[in-house]
Amino acid sequence: MLSETLPNIHEFARWLFAQECTFTAGVDKMEILPLPTLPEIAFAGRSNVGKSSLINALLNRNSLARVSHTPGRTQQLNFFLLGKRFYIVDMPGYGYAAVSKAKIKVWSRLIQDYLKGRVPLKRVFLLIDSRHGFKVTDEAVMKELDKAAVSYQIVLTKADKCTPDHLETMQTTLTEILKKHPAAFPALLLTSSHENQGLALLRETIAHLVDEN
Repeated sequence: MLSETLPNIHEFARWLFAQECTFTAGVDKMEILPLPTLPEIAFAGRSNVGKSSLINALLNRNSLARVSHTPGRTQQLNFFLLGKRFYIVDMPGYGYAAVSKAKIKVWSRLIQDYLKGRVPLKRVFLLIDSRHGFKVTDEAVMKELDKAAVSYQIVLTKADKCTPDHLETMQTTLTEILKKHPAAFPALLLTSSHENQGLALLRETIAHLVDEN
């Protein structure tokens, strides 16, 4: 493990996320998935939750993951290779009403097939907009992750747009909800792409996961 040669996980995370990151594949069918040889960390969430902005901020890039003002633009599993050590997977956004039911069905099947038995997948970070909180569509995705026995963790986005009282209430509510989901990691992560809030902790969390082997 490379982290053994560095002082601590903080330094390892800083080193890791300073490495070259490249887009390697846009997957719209299972046959073209990258070979399962490296760890994978996936990001999921409702359309317009700030997923692309968070990925760009996490990687210290301006436009690696495409940020769109039109929700629902991510229509495939986008794989980004960081430091030739692991993949970040940007999953299609869900819950946007303007997308056709047929397209939603295709997306849902793609996501379900990806989650089934994908051994390199270490964790799915499920993004929730701090302003709006938990929605029915989020519950459906969590049930799917529970069913697939895929470890997942809630990341609250856009924290800078909320009051401290609102955030405290939100975290308390979600913590109780997570107790009912067996595959959910109990700790929440609070982030703001605009203010870089919580990004160091998220990087360290990912560094732990990809360095386990």
